[in-house]
Amino acid sequence: MSEQHYDVIIIGTGAGGGTLAHRLAPSGKRILLLERGGFLPREKDNWDTRQVFVESKYKAHETWLDKDGKPFHPGIHYCVGGNTKVYGAALFRLRREDFGELRHRDGVSPAWPITYEDLAPYYTQAEAMYYVHGERGVDPTEPEAEPFPYPPVSHEPRIQELYDDLRGMGLHPFPLPLGLRLDESDRVHSHCIRCNTCDGFPCLVDAKADAQVVAVQPALQHAGVTLRTDAYVERLETSPTGREVSGVVVRRSGGTESLTGDIVVVACGAINSAALLLRSANDRHPNGLANGSDAVGRHYMCHNNSALLALSRRPNPTTFQKTLGLNDYYFRADDWEHPLGHIQMLGKSDGEMFRDDAPALVPGMALDYLAQHALDFWLTTEDLPDPDNRVLLNPDGQISLHYRENNVEAHRRLTDKLKSMLNGIGCENRLIPSALYLGKKIPIAGTAHQCGTVRFGTDPATSVLDVNCKAHDMDNLYVVDGSFFVSSSAVNPALTIMANALRVGDHLLARLG
Repeated sequence: MSEQHYDVIIIGTGAGGGTLAHRLAPSGKRILLLERGGFLPREKDNWDTRQVFVESKYKAHETWLDKDGKPFHPGIHYCVGGNTKVYGAALFRLRREDFGELRHRDGVSPAWPITYEDLAPYYTQAEAMYYVHGERGVDPTEPEAEPFPYPPVSHEPRIQELYDDLRGMGLHPFPLPLGLRLDESDRVHSHCIRCNTCDGFPCLVDAKADAQVVAVQPALQHAGVTLRTDAYVERLETSPTGREVSGVVVRRSGGTESLTGDIVVVACGAINSAALLLRSANDRHPNGLANGSDAVGRHYMCHNNSALLALSRRPNPTTFQKTLGLNDYYFRADDWEHPLGHIQMLGKSDGEMFRDDAPALVPGMALDYLAQHALDFWLTTEDLPDPDNRVLLNPDGQISLHYRENNVEAHRRLTDKLKSMLNGIGCENRLIPSALYLGKKIPIAGTAHQCGTVRFGTDPATSVLDVNCKAHDMDNLYVVDGSFFVSSSAVNPALTIMANALRVGDHLLARLG
């Protein structure tokens, strides 16, 4: 057998591809992982705010275009572990209702072809695999499930005050489910040291439960599993019938090679997976590989996300701030019949993070003062699957991401809900005359929650993948990143990607024998 042939080729090593490799690794099959980037270096700059947030040292060095042809620098990370290397590690299950049809002011969030119960056992496995800390029964929207495998991450004093204030207002704050290699009962031997450079930063001490640390490295300990880094997949080739992927064309080390696999799995992230299928068009698949439905690249979703900083007279000396969430307005509010969304804490800000957005004459000392008095919140509202929100390729292969916001009234109302709480959480209106918060809507470059471009379903006319995430039009092609989502919900997508990769992994193990 040729050394270029594998039982399974997985393209991408993030939440989907890395987790799938971990599930398949003990099988003894020949498994090849292809990663476009290399290993993200462990260096002091991992914890340098300016290098990470201002200089964008670890982001991909490429430019995409928006729907108006305006260039932007996407928040994409090409490295082993993918975007999980810099994620905030908030690992939520979708709510049970998210799998069904939900009506919003701007339209309908459609039902999934599987139910919460179908994915529940894999959520449990993913939570154990990714060291998820949390507490059941506190979040009023959380579906029934086994206890979290690890206890909740404790609040520091100012966040405990915030928790108590919210409870006093009749709300239901809860410990954020976080994937960390943390042992608060044994700080000496704990990987996690509860630093202030977690959310959005690479972890210098490998304490964040990212796909490289938790999935890829353990998978590579098994015989038969191989990783090739700096391996850019140009296109997928098909057999004469068009029903099988017959070649994976890889550009690496200045040359090009074609690899073959019985099973080929695409896990490049929702945008790049769609782009790979589109640039793999051929005579049998003239609109892009597996695109008989014309759905490849369509229905792009990324959430309506905002970062809001509430400013308090009291200093906020918190180091590890991302420990609290609030879902009281997830499905509805007293004055609004439609879902609003989710609120959680961000990692603690510092003055350097504000520098690009601040007026030029604002001194750094003022920015530092603002950060020292800020409570930092992240707000997420569901955006709806619009077929015109899509990934396209220009003639030269450059990605063009066409996206128009929807469901923005719900997000505005969620923002107003948070603003209405500020007096009750120690953020008095006298501090700033015009407004008591600094808010920033996340722009199109914020692709951390990307999903929906290669949706799954039971009807080949309206979906790309079947319920096992195999392409309807292909016999050996699967997709296991956030592309498969039918709707985006209003919580972070990473755990659902991981759980689904485990689910598809069991299907592939049965198929491979």
